[in-house]
Amino acid sequence: MPDQPVLYDYWRSSASYRVRIALNLAGVDYRAVVVNLVEGVHKSAGHLARNPQGLVPALAIDGMMLTQSLAIIEYLVETRGVALLPDDAAGRARARALADSIAMDIHPVCNLSVVSHVMELTGGGDDARVAWMRKFISQGMNAFERLLDHPATGRFCHGDVPGIADLCLIPQIYNAERWGADISGLERIQAIRSACDQVPAFRNAHPDRNNF
Repeated sequence: MPDQPVLYDYWRSSASYRVRIALNLAGVDYRAVVVNLVEGVHKSAGHLARNPQGLVPALAIDGMMLTQSLAIIEYLVETRGVALLPDDAAGRARARALADSIAMDIHPVCNLSVVSHVMELTGGGDDARVAWMRKFISQGMNAFERLLDHPATGRFCHGDVPGIADLCLIPQIYNAERWGADISGLERIQAIRSACDQVPAFRNAHPDRNNF
């Protein structure tokens, strides 16, 4: 019997949150190991041996250690039969573009290590940190709302079943609310959020249920 997959995780990490949703949707029975970012565990020799970038998540599965949330998600699509990408090339391109607009545009500039370094360089305090987060999250989410104004948008970001873009959107909504970015008026995003809230795989991946 193969070893149980292990997710090296931090409850508030949006990248880890994406992978938790994907594992749940795929029905993968995994064990979570907390890598506490606040305590600096991600910089420890043990974690750097798993991921030289010192980031979470890292997933031990099938005799490998996988890193990068979107790569992990696509691996689960290819090996566990979970349908998180459309069948057609145009649909896959759109779904990936939506996911990337969050994972590669909003997320990196709002990464806590990046923002902390900016604050050190500029002498900014807590108010500046919050203002930075709100600006870039709001800017990105407003653009995402406009991207959803598309015939392929359904109950979810692309069509009527959850996909890779939804796995990125829901953690970003959590971050928006955590930092006080007002996204209440983004009607398409809020409708998709309501649809995801009905799916157990999303609910069970929420940080409040994974704060060990």
